[in-house]
Amino acid sequence: MLRSVLLAAALSAPVGLLVESLGSAAAQTSDLVSRSEFRVCADPANLPLSHENGSGFENRLAELFAAKLERPVAYTWFPMATGFVRNTLRANRCDVIMGYAQGHELVLNTNHYMTSAYALIVPKDGSLANVKTLTDASLQGQRLGIVAGSPPASHLARNGLIARAKPYHLFVDRRVESPAVDMLKDLRAGNIDAAVLWGPIGGPLVKSDFPEFQITPLINEAHPPRLFFRITMGVRPGEKVWQRKLNSLIRRNRNEINAILLEAGVPLLDDMGTETLKGD
Repeated sequence: MLRSVLLAAALSAPVGLLVESLGSAAAQTSDLVSRSEFRVCADPANLPLSHENGSGFENRLAELFAAKLERPVAYTWFPMATGFVRNTLRANRCDVIMGYAQGHELVLNTNHYMTSAYALIVPKDGSLANVKTLTDASLQGQRLGIVAGSPPASHLARNGLIARAKPYHLFVDRRVESPAVDMLKDLRAGNIDAAVLWGPIGGPLVKSDFPEFQITPLINEAHPPRLFFRITMGVRPGEKVWQRKLNSLIRRNRNEINAILLEAGVPLLDDMGTETLKGD
């Protein structure tokens, strides 16, 4: 009976009132998003991803999206560590995080704009140049650099490589510490025999500063956890209008996005993480 009364009341309500109510509800999902700027939440010292001088590939992606929206880019800078989302996106100081792993509960994810993987980095002319997987017997007795707590650490433990591994910090203030750069410097100095890094960090660093190394995406591991991830943009939960607008931009500008990432040195994979993508 209650459902019938409510339905009758709704049907008898003026059409204009219903339309106004629906419009208000839709507006509430994107009222906090700026219409005059493309407001980006970013780390000021997180190369090769982002930097306050605009040299990271996420900066170039932000410029691309801002141009498509015909708005200037405006940044809110905060270290990518504990409290980043709370102090930027959730504080309504900005409207989008350019790179966020798919499925993270702190944000509403857009569709993914890239798929990449953790990668093995070794000297081009070294004895490990042909290694494609962490199960390779050639890695036994070698010392690998690994970011503590990252997914590849489980594989190192399973394959008996963790005892000799050298750990590097996961959550740091990149303004004062750079684990990825430190790892590659240790590899150059011979303090470790191989490095395992997230591809979108390791690939661009190898291309720009460590040309004597090669990078091999770890896409052939037979056991979990998986080492490839789809990367999205993050927006505030509930902002479906804004999410759909960004999804449309991702879909319509896929070639330009890939060109930026490949030029930076990011190892791109197909959506299933089974094959590498090449540039045109």
